[in-house]
Amino acid sequence: MEGPAGPSCRLSSDDVAGHSQDTNDNCQNDSCQCDRTQAEVKIKSKRFGRGAVESGLTHECGVFGAIGTGEWPTQVDVAQVICLGLVALQHRGQESAGIVTSEGKSARTFNSHKGMGLINNIFNDDAMRKLKGNLGIGHTRYSTSAASEEVNCQPFVVHTAHGALAVAHNGELVNCSSLRKMVLGRGVGLSTHSDSELITQALCLNPPEGETDGPDWPARINHLMRLAPLSYSLVIMLKDKIYAVRDPYGNRPLCLGKILPLGSSYAYKSSSSKHAAVLLNGCAKNGMDDKPEGWVVSSESCGFLSIGARYVREVLPGEIIEMSRRGIRTVDVVERPAGKQQAFCIFEYVYFARADSIFEGQMVYSARLQCGRMLARESPVDADIVSSVPESGTAAAHGYARQSGIPFMEVLCKNRYVGRTFIQPSTRLRQLGVAKKFGALSENVRGKRIVLIDDSIVRGNTIGPIIKLLRDAGAAEVHIRIASPPLKYPCYMGINIPTREELIANKMDPFKLAEHVGADSLEYLSVEGLVSAVHYNMKTTPSDGVGGHCTACLTGDYPGGLPDDADW
Repeated sequence: MEGPAGPSCRLSSDDVAGHSQDTNDNCQNDSCQCDRTQAEVKIKSKRFGRGAVESGLTHECGVFGAIGTGEWPTQVDVAQVICLGLVALQHRGQESAGIVTSEGKSARTFNSHKGMGLINNIFNDDAMRKLKGNLGIGHTRYSTSAASEEVNCQPFVVHTAHGALAVAHNGELVNCSSLRKMVLGRGVGLSTHSDSELITQALCLNPPEGETDGPDWPARINHLMRLAPLSYSLVIMLKDKIYAVRDPYGNRPLCLGKILPLGSSYAYKSSSSKHAAVLLNGCAKNGMDDKPEGWVVSSESCGFLSIGARYVREVLPGEIIEMSRRGIRTVDVVERPAGKQQAFCIFEYVYFARADSIFEGQMVYSARLQCGRMLARESPVDADIVSSVPESGTAAAHGYARQSGIPFMEVLCKNRYVGRTFIQPSTRLRQLGVAKKFGALSENVRGKRIVLIDDSIVRGNTIGPIIKLLRDAGAAEVHIRIASPPLKYPCYMGINIPTREELIANKMDPFKLAEHVGADSLEYLSVEGLVSAVHYNMKTTPSDGVGGHCTACLTGDYPGGLPDDADW
């Protein structure tokens, strides 16, 4: 991915709103290609002054939950399973992580450990020994709406009149301002600016229809979902249950897996603080009819194999699933407003998800491969080799090579000890990371006409140095092909996309951008091409509101519309 490297906008909220309007109506920049036909998004102050994110395009978060079935204490090492699951979701956030477990006995206390940094550094052996339990939930975070501080680490735990409640959240509440005012108006105090704490407090409110025999948690969750239709995937833990919840639009991903019985040849072996699952002399049983020893729920399915779990299905949009020692069951489904389609984030396919994850019946890798094929059809070029910006553009590059008949060859060597440039909150750290992230394979580059595939361009500050690197290594031509459409609009649903004036696609058309970054040519995949590529291998055809995708950052068409109190 072409990660951002420029300075963050530091205008006040009023300045930002006014500047955006000026960009559309009275732009004085001759090279600006702003789309003046779209309604302008007024950026207000949601992130300003509360740990505002300075990086450009960043993930939301990753959530994970696990519960043992049958007799307790379970034979499943719940804390280890959750830790492994979070390691598999590390790409979704690298700032902080937390795990909360319950032994299923006391409604008053949970076992909890949270910290800043990478998962394997947070959960050492001492921490893992404290996380005893038969069920638990975990979270790995990149901040989108609250500061990068330990106080905002999830899962959040609150103590209600009915016992402890823990919540982990992926996404961002669209109408958090109105919901926040409602909660504060009930006399509830909030200690952070996190949407996730707001969710925990909203769940403590009695549902409108009342309760007769203790708390009706499905009704409370239903009430929350009607108050806040976008955007979240949630795991909610009580003393002896976990609720898996996905918003009615299905904007954020969430899927279920079952932990298979371990045969005599399969066992877990803890490797110090690495918490690696080791396969001993065989593998898990393959029978689909095996009675599960536990259930897991995760933002992505990519970690299931490493914990001996089998992918079952996605949590449906609006579905509330109850997970207990007896198994899983759907307790409610909250419908979308009439006429509204499912709006699964299409950028999960483009970049956010790991390539081996499964969405909508297809592996992410196959969708990216098809994006490359579509890109070759739409934007062919006469060249000697096709290559990619690793790792994000590799699948699309293979698709481009197969469709065009031009051989694929690596031209960039990635330094795997630098880390991801875009995930760091600090602009300075990000800029330093770009400089030392890649090296050029000069023997593959020298004298070659190269088609270089990347998955997206945000500010346009990273692709230029990469092109210069290839030129210095002797490339004859460098043609940039982007396996997604140009990013033009901010996102308010859990992805930190910069303001419109920071997005390079609003300032330069592909021809001027190619000149700006030093490429011989530059073309994007069309919106129609991206949607077609994603639908190509889907097991279901988009109809009756099923299989729809959110393209708001590409088209400005927001699935729930723009709320009156949008403060982003």
